[in-house]
Amino acid sequence: MSDHDEVMASLSEDRPANLSRRRFLVATGTVAGALVLGIGLPVAQSRAQTTGAVPAPGTLVPAFLEIRPDGSVKFLSPFIEGGQGIFTAMAQIVGEELDADPASFVVENAPAGSQYKVMDSGLRITGGSQSVRTSYTTMRRLGALARQMLLQAAATTLSVPIERLRTEPGKVIHDDSGRSLSYGELAARARDLPVPSPDSVRLKDPAQFRWIGKPVPRLDMHEKSTGQAIYTIDCRVDDMLHAAVQHAPRLGLSVGPLRNAEQVKAMKGVHSVHVLPGAVAVVAERWWQAKRAVETLQVEWQEPQTPDGRYMPADFSSADFADALAKEPGNGEDAEVTGNITEGMSAAKTTLSATYHSQYLNHAQLEPPSALARFNPDGTLELWLPNQAPEMFQADAAKRTGLPAEKIIIHSPLLGGFFGRHFVYDTAMVYPQAIQLAQAVGRPVKVIWSREEEFLRDTHRPMAAVRFRAGLDDKGYPLALEAISICEGPTEGLAGKHGAKLDPTAVEGLAGKSYSIPHVRIAQIYKKGPVRLGYWRSVGNSMNDFLYECFLDEIADQGKIDPFALRLHLLQGNERLTKLLNTVAEMSGGWQAGPYTAADGSRRARGVAMASPFGTEAAAIAEVSIENGQVKVHQVWEAVDPGSIVNPAIVEAQVNGAIALGLSQVLLEESVYEKGQPVARNYDMYPILPPSRMAKVEVRIVESGAKMGGIGEPPLPAIPPAVANAVSRLTGQRIRSMPLSHYDFT
Repeated sequence: MSDHDEVMASLSEDRPANLSRRRFLVATGTVAGALVLGIGLPVAQSRAQTTGAVPAPGTLVPAFLEIRPDGSVKFLSPFIEGGQGIFTAMAQIVGEELDADPASFVVENAPAGSQYKVMDSGLRITGGSQSVRTSYTTMRRLGALARQMLLQAAATTLSVPIERLRTEPGKVIHDDSGRSLSYGELAARARDLPVPSPDSVRLKDPAQFRWIGKPVPRLDMHEKSTGQAIYTIDCRVDDMLHAAVQHAPRLGLSVGPLRNAEQVKAMKGVHSVHVLPGAVAVVAERWWQAKRAVETLQVEWQEPQTPDGRYMPADFSSADFADALAKEPGNGEDAEVTGNITEGMSAAKTTLSATYHSQYLNHAQLEPPSALARFNPDGTLELWLPNQAPEMFQADAAKRTGLPAEKIIIHSPLLGGFFGRHFVYDTAMVYPQAIQLAQAVGRPVKVIWSREEEFLRDTHRPMAAVRFRAGLDDKGYPLALEAISICEGPTEGLAGKHGAKLDPTAVEGLAGKSYSIPHVRIAQIYKKGPVRLGYWRSVGNSMNDFLYECFLDEIADQGKIDPFALRLHLLQGNERLTKLLNTVAEMSGGWQAGPYTAADGSRRARGVAMASPFGTEAAAIAEVSIENGQVKVHQVWEAVDPGSIVNPAIVEAQVNGAIALGLSQVLLEESVYEKGQPVARNYDMYPILPPSRMAKVEVRIVESGAKMGGIGEPPLPAIPPAVANAVSRLTGQRIRSMPLSHYDFT
């Protein structure tokens, strides 16, 4: 590892700061006398360096955890903070075993580096609701190792057996003499001790937990509520220029003649005009100068001579593509098979079939895409960019520039929204433009996409059509169920092709259901489209649970069975999910489908749905009415079982946020293409849920003790079908697509 991997911008303390002057040494300890520890440290290694020299290869101490002389604890989080509360959760987990109050932690995003790949898979991404559940034991062990070293340092300092010592938050105590030493006092001595074997320390019994499982206040709340939090869009360095871009109206077009380039170059503040792949850019002293200038540029966009997979046809329509999906012939490739679907359908007393649709969706995160690039005299390239996987961007930047990966320094400021937007998405990334412009002008350049450019180049959640058919027995219960999804999964979309194996993200939420149906077949027909795809919050579950759970209500109607009772019947023998379903019914005051008249005189109904994404189980009930021809969701009750949790307050906040996004998706959101272009270029044409339409929410966490699951995404998928099923119950109109704004309820 080179010395260039040791630096990243520090975004704490006196903000806003000039990032070029705010660095700290990751590998060598940032404060003299600090104890610095990391994961996977060989027992033979003896100390964290505190000089400015770079340790020899093989002796580097990866600095996840730094206990400073003042008693504060600095922690570099392998997982990116973007509002989900991961900084606080990491402080709780590490602090629990360290016996240090999470409030004493200063947590920042870690730089790119293999030593921060602590997930069970060996990867490092912030996504898939994996952060806590894939690093929980590792992070506890890190805290326990540090505590053991502090105890040993205290035993040496006080000349007492280590067995006679104990810890209280932030200090080591010798009860026999009444003496105590703070962690800050012990840090310098502890850093000279051999690091114990990770297997030699005992982790706490959960009954002893001080902070895990408690609603510890979020560490980032003060900075965010006072406007001090720093995002990429806020970052600045010395001698920096700003840039704005104008993309081609359709993907795949190239830049032709610029009819008024000289006029634009003469505009106030403009530094230069540039041609980029599929775009033009203006570099200026200020971003608003660049934006006004680039919007003034008159470009003759040219069609490619040989269109490739990144080309958007001029006649593409999302409505026509939806029709084409539904009409696509074939039976698809098996994703899941139980029993024999042919025999099951033959034995059925009654059958039914239906085709459901999901819509394209934008990510529409709060922070517009931005990136800052700076080439340094020492041959390094620094990048500040919103991302969910620093090493992926480091590797991608290395390919684009030809620089060795160790010469590329990735800074990861706070994210202004996740939703799966910040992965390596080729044509939907801003940072390659920042690199190219910084190279061209010889100065650091920060590029910000306007909201209009973001909507033009955002990746989308896939569109799908799913053909369902079911066979019912003589009591109305499903004997057989088949679902054939016609779509391109997001992983297939990123690869640009259908792989040797099915894309599991295309069928999650259809496959792997816990309902006991004797004969099941889930399949996919791969149908490629020109719209660029990406991951969206809860990925395939976000659309497929809507499709499946709504069709399950159709089965209930056909069999003349209450939809709640049907689900209970299909979950017989599954105590965990039966308890969860009964819990959400209890929360709602007892299940009642309706329609019924509420106390305010409105006519209402309820819908129920379940989902099992990312290792967590969820059950939701929604209560709706129709008001002035528009669906009004009065209340949502949701019970979630993630097995076990770290912070109930953060879990509840995540559930509330996921419910809001689920309501936005089912009621309003849709990305529409006409003539090869997205109709929406801002929120005026892409409405998201306003506060006035947010439902009252009640959340209950059920800790079953099962293996820990995720929480950021799992609460979302059950919400759209619960709402749609309630609307179907209330209106008698079957809901088979989103958003509900397309339906006439007058």
